[in-house]
Amino acid sequence: MKYTVGDIIVTKKNHICGSNEWIVLRTGIEIKIQCKGCQREVMMLKAELDRKTVKINDQTS
Repeated sequence: MKYTVGDIIVTKKNHICGSNEWIVLRTGIEIKIQCKGCQREVMMLKAELDRKTVKINDQTS
């Protein structure tokens, strides 16, 4: 999948706070995402995030 800064990602499982939506803050081999519910930031490998992502909502449209 292709991620761009500002995209909103919906994951298969909910975060501990109950939200399953994340905002992309930084891209590269490691992707930095921020939970929309509790604002916690997480970095993970792109391949790992690809497995956990259901869909990407593009912010530019």
